[in-house]
Amino acid sequence: MDTRPHEPVAASPPDGDRPGVVPGFAVVLALIAAVAYATFLLEHLLSPDLDGINGYVSELSAVDQPYHDVYSGGDLVTGLLTMVVAGIALGRLRHRPWSRAGWIFLLLFGVFAVGDATFPLDCAPSMESRCALLERSENVSFAHQFHSVTSSFVVVFGVLAMLTLSIASRRYGWWPSLGHFGWLIALAECVAGTATLLAMLVGQWLGIVQRVQISILCLGLLVIAWALYADRRAPRAAPPGREPPEPEGTMP
Repeated sequence: MDTRPHEPVAASPPDGDRPGVVPGFAVVLALIAAVAYATFLLEHLLSPDLDGINGYVSELSAVDQPYHDVYSGGDLVTGLLTMVVAGIALGRLRHRPWSRAGWIFLLLFGVFAVGDATFPLDCAPSMESRCALLERSENVSFAHQFHSVTSSFVVVFGVLAMLTLSIASRRYGWWPSLGHFGWLIALAECVAGTATLLAMLVGQWLGIVQRVQISILCLGLLVIAWALYADRRAPRAAPPGREPPEPEGTMP
């Protein structure tokens, strides 16, 4: 009889209790979504004038900035592909409450990422005094004002997606990588979000903190892509009809 304590993450479920698998192209879409969300890394090549220490990441996609289509396009691609991946997961995978919530939150993350691309800033406040004055006097477009709303919800739903999918992994034994890392990513994103608010109040280091925050979201999308890929490989791990070996130290 096995008297060892249970592991924090649930053991892999039997084949009949697996969540199912998504098509291979969904894994590729999740990977592309993660890479596309990191377009800010091109700023040193395309937008060297923006202050990477104190400037908003969103200023890269401001309408009056060069190459703004590159950065907005990255957000748009990430949002659309994430919505597709979440939709496939909702339509193809087995559902339980926490997993369903996780995929819905991921879908909403994608919706507001598209919102970031659809409602860009008019100009870059950290680079232009005129833009900063227009922003303070609220003489900017609705898109400029609404961008802060979409950006905030991107973070909120990104955290909720990682947290609920991590809980689903631990409750049901699905997607082990999400069980191990999902909650850590959610926690790191919460810390980074709090640091962003503090940087806004202090007026310094906002650019660095925001870039860390977005990098964490990119990492979350990569973990989701890996989890879906690993689940596609899991049914092939053992030859059909052959039982996996019993762990050492167990007794019948």
